[in-house]
Amino acid sequence: MANAWTFEGQPAALGAGTVTLVEGSSFCVSSWNGDIRPGGPQGVYHADTRLLSRWELRVDDAPIEPLQVLAGEPYHAAFLGRTQPRPGRAESTLMVVRDRYVGGGLREDLLLRNLSDESAGCVVDVHIGSDIADLFEVKINRVRHVPDVDLVPEGTSLRVYSLSRARGAMIRTADALAVPGLLGFRVAVPARGEWRATLQVNPIIDGEESQAWFSTRHPVERAGPAVRLAAWQRHGPYVVTDHPGLARTLRRSKEDLGSLRLYEPGPPDEPPTIAAGAPWFMTLFGRDSLLTSWMALPLDQSPALGTLRRLARLQGTKVDPLSEEEPGKIPHELRFGARSGVSPHGGACYYGSVDATPLYVVLLAELRRWGIHREAVEELMPHADAALSWIGEYGERAGPIEGLLWYRRKTDKGLVNQGWKDSFDGVNFADGTLARAPIALAEAQGYVYAAYIARSHFAHEAGDHETERCYTERACSLRRMFNELFWLPERGCYAVGLDREGRPIDSVASNMGHCLWTGIADEDKAEYVAWHLLSEEMFTGFGVRTIASSMGAYNPMSYHNGSVWPHDNALIVSGLMRYGFVAEAQRVAMGLLDAAEAFGGRLPELFCGFDRKEFPVPVPYPTSCSPQAWAAASPVQITRALLRFDPWIPYGRLWVAPVLPEEFGELRITGLPLAGGRVNLVVWGSGETKLSGLPPEIEVHCAPRPSVSTLVGHHDQFSSEP
Repeated sequence: MANAWTFEGQPAALGAGTVTLVEGSSFCVSSWNGDIRPGGPQGVYHADTRLLSRWELRVDDAPIEPLQVLAGEPYHAAFLGRTQPRPGRAESTLMVVRDRYVGGGLREDLLLRNLSDESAGCVVDVHIGSDIADLFEVKINRVRHVPDVDLVPEGTSLRVYSLSRARGAMIRTADALAVPGLLGFRVAVPARGEWRATLQVNPIIDGEESQAWFSTRHPVERAGPAVRLAAWQRHGPYVVTDHPGLARTLRRSKEDLGSLRLYEPGPPDEPPTIAAGAPWFMTLFGRDSLLTSWMALPLDQSPALGTLRRLARLQGTKVDPLSEEEPGKIPHELRFGARSGVSPHGGACYYGSVDATPLYVVLLAELRRWGIHREAVEELMPHADAALSWIGEYGERAGPIEGLLWYRRKTDKGLVNQGWKDSFDGVNFADGTLARAPIALAEAQGYVYAAYIARSHFAHEAGDHETERCYTERACSLRRMFNELFWLPERGCYAVGLDREGRPIDSVASNMGHCLWTGIADEDKAEYVAWHLLSEEMFTGFGVRTIASSMGAYNPMSYHNGSVWPHDNALIVSGLMRYGFVAEAQRVAMGLLDAAEAFGGRLPELFCGFDRKEFPVPVPYPTSCSPQAWAAASPVQITRALLRFDPWIPYGRLWVAPVLPEEFGELRITGLPLAGGRVNLVVWGSGETKLSGLPPEIEVHCAPRPSVSTLVGHHDQFSSEP
């Protein structure tokens, strides 16, 4: 783990034809026929450890020919295949079905179906290998040769041990011959009959074996993940629309967000958190989990509460340069890898992000605005205040200009860049020169501005007028400073940030769209920002690029320098709508939904930034995570933005003024969670809107919420939070 945070390349590509199954902190990457082949990133993973790096099925020493993969739930797939032809036959008569369930390990139900009129005698072998590799080692393709992993037969099962015996796996089955690296079955499949076997991979963590969640001890439908997913699908809002692509994308988003929920050991009613994405980020990430929870509020508010509570427990309490922990700071990433040397219940925390801390306050305020978990929100207020204290005591003092939020890594083992564009080359000048830290990012100032406004509203509700005035003044001061220092009049846009000398980093980049979302941008500058975002240099037809094509660092196949990120675009749509640029917001939204349709309804983490005029379909980015949390939440947020649905329940108000594109036709949402109840919303093609199920004390405003800051501090008129 020593160098885990400093990797400056990109993850190993999974390759074409791979299948990824996900459940909580567990996942499996395999080839199309179900085999896990050694030498690459494929494997069975749990707690940031690759338990198995080989899992290959052979019948009579020959591989299975793939026929089809039947994708079920995110944790389940059935791999259909056939064996080589039987002796004396031209075609195969032996079908193979591998029914696989992932979660806390793996369960695989094997079925051989004999389609001939003669009994088939065969040898079925499962070849097994393991390197007990840390996820980071696999991710960057730097797995060391590990001669200290033993595969020890125990009866009909195999035990996989690392040298320390702290981590490994137990592969359990019945009626098998177990030898090191192999489980074998000698079977006779009856004519027109079947043979079945079940193999279960149980993880060993800290020397203790735990049951895979889809255990053979109970039916699959009664396993914890199946029960939770069924409840998620049953109780969440239901959307009906005339636009089939939107309906399909929203269904897939809901399913993916359900699969990425993380449940910590504890009370059964403890709300979940959200993992950042599969395969490499199946853990809690401060920035990703907070923004995903914010965007997913129309689906369910429980992940927001779970994320806030979990991050509060991990909030910094001391100064540690190696982990970059500081009092009040919100973590960037939590890991449990085999090389971390920590218990999976504790995890290794890294704090190297500048934006998770203000976003913590922003999400807490948004949860309050939806009128949910009021007591829990109040209990978390001390953590919000600690986060705001970190901004003033550490973040603002890290750079040359006071009053702004800066970052600079504490040692050479930390991330060089600590905003959402956190690759080593993600922050650069217009000529392509890399910016040098300390750096004050434009969007991070917007997040702080929104956090200050949020805190002033909390104080207003509590009757604490001194704190209210303090944070209102801080917000106004930051906004003035931001618009003076970050605005580039010669370009008509905001700088990406300021460098160590206080110079504007003059790239034309998507970061300024976040400044519209948070409301820190001056009204007279927003029109220029909107023009840039929709210019040919930035808008591809499928979404807004991270930087303009005229910039020196532009590369549409790069991670952060010309690609398109769905979550970035969702916040841009929200920002454009906030400042009244309806047509522009609709254009970006429809482009992104077209991209989602091309990806089968599932938006990936990012895709290449080629222009739609050049290539009529979006070009995938090879190592993009999928499913990925904030990409999955983006269609939900875009739909909310187009509905202009803005609750402010503590003040008894709700703004809703839909501006749906004509292609949407009629839109019906049933069971939208709000104010402790369920609301139904119908929007007809004409724009006529009907709400039902709303508490009678809530006043509905059929107009967009007043946008930004000319009335900061006037809590009786509107909210200035994102």
